[in-house]
Amino acid sequence: MSEYEFTVSLRIRHPTLDPRTITETLGIEPQHAWRVGEPRCDAAGAPLGGSHRDSYWMGRLMSEPQLSGDGVTVESVISKTLNHLRRAQPFLERLSEGGGAAELLVSLFARETFRIELPPDDVAALGRLRLAITLDVHPHSPLSAPASRPN
Repeated sequence: MSEYEFTVSLRIRHPTLDPRTITETLGIEPQHAWRVGEPRCDAAGAPLGGSHRDSYWMGRLMSEPQLSGDGVTVESVISKTLNHLRRAQPFLERLSEGGGAAELLVSLFARETFRIELPPDDVAALGRLRLAITLDVHPHSPLSAPASRPN
């Protein structure tokens, strides 16, 4: 199989939950977070008008894209993440019961065909933890993309 680059993040949405509670419970710093009712802003902080309809929290589980190989794969990172989140199972259950949703977002960057195979125990753990998994597939790697050429 060919190599690929990937990142894994945890995303949580909830109708009312304060994102600080998520950070404190999971022990993961968010990359993006807002609370229901807060004014909407762009990435630079400029107002967009209106307010957020729900609370949102996203934490990267990796500091930068990782190249697969040498024992580091999407599967190994997901397995490690599930082991880390087991202690938060009661929190994730309450989150779901309260109308929230949590997901592992896996962004994949590749130039060739590759395969991901989650073992049954990890699939079962996703269900127990009430975590969805989203695969965001990109045709080119962000670290090895060729520089754009002037016209």
